[in-house]
Amino acid sequence: MVTVIGILIVIVSVFGGFLLHGGDVRVLIQPSEFMIIWGAALGSLIIATPLPVITMIIKNLRKVLGGNKYTKRRYLETLKMFNELFQAARKQGMIQLERDVEAPNKSLLFKRYPDFLKDPHAVHFVCDTLRMAITGGIPAFDLDQMVDADIDVHHEHNQAPIHSLTTVADALPGLGIVAAVLGIVITMGSLGGPPEELGHKVAAALVGTFLGVLTCYGFVSPLAGAMSSLDEAEAGYYRVLKSGLIAFIKGHPPIMAVEFARRSIPHLERPTFSEMEQACKGIRKKR
Repeated sequence: MVTVIGILIVIVSVFGGFLLHGGDVRVLIQPSEFMIIWGAALGSLIIATPLPVITMIIKNLRKVLGGNKYTKRRYLETLKMFNELFQAARKQGMIQLERDVEAPNKSLLFKRYPDFLKDPHAVHFVCDTLRMAITGGIPAFDLDQMVDADIDVHHEHNQAPIHSLTTVADALPGLGIVAAVLGIVITMGSLGGPPEELGHKVAAALVGTFLGVLTCYGFVSPLAGAMSSLDEAEAGYYRVLKSGLIAFIKGHPPIMAVEFARRSIPHLERPTFSEMEQACKGIRKKR
């Protein structure tokens, strides 16, 4: 929602300022310039980007418009889930978690946390780590390194659409110049015509440069930045998951393992110890 508001502010500011200055919006409506710039930008994206990455760009743009889902409420629910999970493992043994880990969508424990289940990679991340702990034979240090590798690979995977969108953003001003040059070529071929016609063709050529620069710095580049911010937020969430899981696997009591996870949460979203403790007490009361 915040992203949509930002886009509207850019549109209102640019075109509103143009109108206040006495401009005629009809002059900016140049379908040929739209086709040259945006068509070339789309074509260059297709040339340089594999189809799966293009699909990821579309999905990530939807996420950007939906806003950051890694809020304080999401983190607090994750801490609650960890506390319940670790308490169950301590009382019943790690082997008793095998059914939950093998079929998380059918697990009564995980079903109490629908936001977590909606994130397939987070589910696999937690369940695969616990599966290794249940299987045994892997020292906590090696498991720690394995989880770090998983986070790094996932982070690198998420960077691909951001790099592609940034490349397109960098190309847009140049494509605007291409459109402007083509407009000047057309204008030069019309020298000797009526001054009004020449003025219209020059204006159309300049609109090409305007569109290229505006699309780059007003929309595409900020969207790539927003996607990068969401990727960093997601990476931070997985580091929190890692901290809690590894702490418990190393033998720390459940509440201490949950505290390890809480201390890994970014400051803006981090719940206080009292909030975490109250949430965990609520779980014990329900049980």
